[in-house]
Amino acid sequence: MAKQVKKKDRPVILITNDDGIAAPGILNLIESVKDMGKIVVVAPDKPQSGMGHAITVAHPLRLHPVHMFEGIEAWQCSGTPADCVKLAVDKILHRAPDLCLSGINHGPNHSINVIYSGTMSAAVEAAIENIPSAGFSLMDYSIEADFSTARIYVRTIVEHMLKHKMDKHTILNVNIPAAEQALIKGIKICRQAYAKYDEDFIERKDPGNRKYYWLTGKFKNMDKGRDTDVWALEHNYVSIVPVQFDLTNYTLKSKLEKTWKF
Repeated sequence: MAKQVKKKDRPVILITNDDGIAAPGILNLIESVKDMGKIVVVAPDKPQSGMGHAITVAHPLRLHPVHMFEGIEAWQCSGTPADCVKLAVDKILHRAPDLCLSGINHGPNHSINVIYSGTMSAAVEAAIENIPSAGFSLMDYSIEADFSTARIYVRTIVEHMLKHKMDKHTILNVNIPAAEQALIKGIKICRQAYAKYDEDFIERKDPGNRKYYWLTGKFKNMDKGRDTDVWALEHNYVSIVPVQFDLTNYTLKSKLEKTWKF
């Protein structure tokens, strides 16, 4: 007979996102894992896409309880995704949870997008707080996106994270193709592709004849490697890229220590 998990032994899972607490993505994330532990949700009260690792320092933050699912504690926060994680640990949970899950984002966070992503910055903030974390993104920007396949892979990955004790600084950047499950070939552990955006600012004028600018851009992949997240997603694999908040270039550090004399 399988050993029953006592309620007090259930893992505590913090859930957040950057699309806002009312976004379909976070509702699907909760549905994917709500029976896998004690779920606590702290998410922005409005969309915070592209906020990166911004934190709120110039004005007060607000927290308000909301009802999402029966038996699940949920709060909306006036701040950024990183703020949500900080407040969750300090004011709601009063201790680090066992996992932090961020998403499911509407749109990709592969390659260079990880730098700008509020979804991934929430996961990074969790890892800074010694909480193993994962950010999940679906390659579909639509508010009406179908998350049914994403939910299957979210659950599979979270099961692995709970089964295999993760380092406290673990951060997984997970991207899922917008495809039917039958078309998904599997999961690949990848590296981050070298890519960027060819950007442009469209210049327009408002009704008062004052100039304003609207950022546009086209994603450009300059990496032909078959071990990258971009390659995996283009070939209908779910990509997992382990990332870290230590930005030290250790190769260059070693080189400079040998060649720069002060």
